[in-house]
Amino acid sequence: MALPRLPRVPLAHLERRPAEDRPLRLLERVRNRMRTRRYSRRTEVAYCGWVRRFVLYHELRHPREMGEPELASFLTHLATERNVSASTQNQALHAILFLYNHVLGQPLGLIHGVEPAKRARRLPVILSSGEVRAVLAGLRGVPRLCAVLMYGSGLLVSECVSLRVKDVDFDRFEITVRGGKGDKDRRVPLPRTAVPALRKHLDRVRLQFQRDIARGLRGAAMPDALERKLPGAARDWVWQWVFPAARVYVEARTGFRRRHHYHESAVQRAVTASVRASGIAKRATCHSFRHSFATHLLESGSDIRTIQELLGHSDVRTTMIYTHVLNRGGMGVRSPADRL
Repeated sequence: MALPRLPRVPLAHLERRPAEDRPLRLLERVRNRMRTRRYSRRTEVAYCGWVRRFVLYHELRHPREMGEPELASFLTHLATERNVSASTQNQALHAILFLYNHVLGQPLGLIHGVEPAKRARRLPVILSSGEVRAVLAGLRGVPRLCAVLMYGSGLLVSECVSLRVKDVDFDRFEITVRGGKGDKDRRVPLPRTAVPALRKHLDRVRLQFQRDIARGLRGAAMPDALERKLPGAARDWVWQWVFPAARVYVEARTGFRRRHHYHESAVQRAVTASVRASGIAKRATCHSFRHSFATHLLESGSDIRTIQELLGHSDVRTTMIYTHVLNRGGMGVRSPADRL
């Protein structure tokens, strides 16, 4: 069940103030601590959201004034009244534990009746080859090219839209995913069928990039501290996004005008619309292309360890989920109804 949008409530002891010489507010401390420990941006946003919900639920009391009973009450509220999933409940638990253990320095003791929720084991939604063709037939432009790469390379939608020019190797038919799943780099195959369209797309993007530089735009934002280490890299073609956004934005920290990469929600909306238009009776999303990539490789005889590397899974047990969707067991089980 989706959580409601958080109200715009002024939290005096949480929100940021413009004063220069002041102690850091709680959410700033959480963000700084997470960045020091190299947590991902998505995890940072999610944890700060749970800290905020925790404080709002307890009527703006500061977390220092609360402890195990308040956390237990909050988690019970999520499970019984909000009907959140087990993974959502566990994320909330880990976010509040991070707050107390690593930010406030007040580790929580044994919380009576509270333990990580048991996650249900769900099978992924897999598209057949014909269904993949039907969905691709309903897509145009950048969403279609992204869908081909997600299915042909096993990319997450976030990995696909954030590709840079230097990550695509046409000679080796290879894509390098930088800081992908688990903040690890990996190499995946570049589908040969996508090469002509991708080359034409990059030709158009290069012309747009040259016009942007002539207009005074800064170029793509650089990861980590490379903006300082390589001052000219932002204007270098190889560092630009493969799928740039249609609009430019002004970077709040520097004031530079830049062009961000194509937003993943635009691809998600296009894929959802194409699935509905095709009449496929499955709840297929962008992630279904990645699931289909792994399953079809397994069906064609690829080794499970190879698929694990291509998907970026740390544990082969995560990849083993695809052995349950092959429509055949290890003994080649056949339904007795087929013998009638």
